[in-house]
Amino acid sequence: MFAQALTASQTYAADPRGWLVLVGASGSGKTHLAAAITNERLRQDEKALFIFLPDLLDHLRSAYAPNAEMAYDTLFHQVREASFLVVDDLGAQASTPWAEEKLFQILNHRFTGRLPTVVTLSSDLEAVEPRLRSRLSDPEISRVIALATEAKDSAFDGVLGLPRFQAMTFASFRSTRTDLTVEQGRSVDAGFRAARTFAEKPDGWLVFMGDHGVGKTHLAAAVANERVERGSKVLLVVVPDLLDHLRYTFQPGGDVTYDEAFEEVKRVPMLVMDDLGAHSTSPWAQEKLYQIINYRYNAQLPMVVTTNLSLDDLERTEPRIASRLADTRFSVVLGIDATDFRIDRPPSTRYQRSPTSDW
Repeated sequence: MFAQALTASQTYAADPRGWLVLVGASGSGKTHLAAAITNERLRQDEKALFIFLPDLLDHLRSAYAPNAEMAYDTLFHQVREASFLVVDDLGAQASTPWAEEKLFQILNHRFTGRLPTVVTLSSDLEAVEPRLRSRLSDPEISRVIALATEAKDSAFDGVLGLPRFQAMTFASFRSTRTDLTVEQGRSVDAGFRAARTFAEKPDGWLVFMGDHGVGKTHLAAAVANERVERGSKVLLVVVPDLLDHLRYTFQPGGDVTYDEAFEEVKRVPMLVMDDLGAHSTSPWAQEKLYQIINYRYNAQLPMVVTTNLSLDDLERTEPRIASRLADTRFSVVLGIDATDFRIDRPPSTRYQRSPTSDW
């Protein structure tokens, strides 16, 4: 991956058009590449401005002082209008409404004017504030390069590494089946197309509902595998196993504490929750799942959910979770009505909604 990033950086330095976004953990080389691009522009007698984002925000705050060396308006204009700008370490700044607004104003202006800009960030794009993420990931102006990084320990086993889940890709999904009715075929095709779109640009939540064997898990895993291929941090958990794992972490002497495991699944940039509703219902389980889903709802972190329950089922058993999954401002819910491709049985119709439904 570094070789690809190096080639892209050299090409960009020679003729900077649009944006170049370098994503990688500390030590991956992204700042080195950004600085090299800046030096190459200076070597060509072109103007270039390299800023470390937390320092920039500190300078902007201090510029409000009466005795500041440079007035706030002058400094803000200089950065916003720079003919070539490098913003290093996006995400390292203190996240406050003021800081987010100043950063958005700078980058949105440069986005609108298509001013050459290099951005480096240590977190995945999915963890970036949604307004900024939409601009950083816009394929018409921005090229995103993920640098290989040293794998971090996870509180969860690598479910995506299991052969069963590795084989679940878009290429291996049966998006057309001759054993389905026209309506059933449309249902499966709609799920396939929605999953492909989400994998290209994760935004909000994607919820698959349907009986066992209709392809929900395959599509969810295909999204996860596609995002991993693009360098994103993804966690796929099977809900009953997730709850068992959280219970296990309460035991003394474990390798991972409960807080570490719980925080990871809450905050991971991209989460896939498979088989919601298959767990044993208890007040503890309901509360843990609600805390995870509610946190990701408020933080607007991308998530894919599969369940064999309908929204009506969830409203009866998990009303707080159902209200968030069904929020059409943030979530797309798709009911897949088809026969189980592994056995011969009539399809269910309990996931179908009326023609006026938003699904």
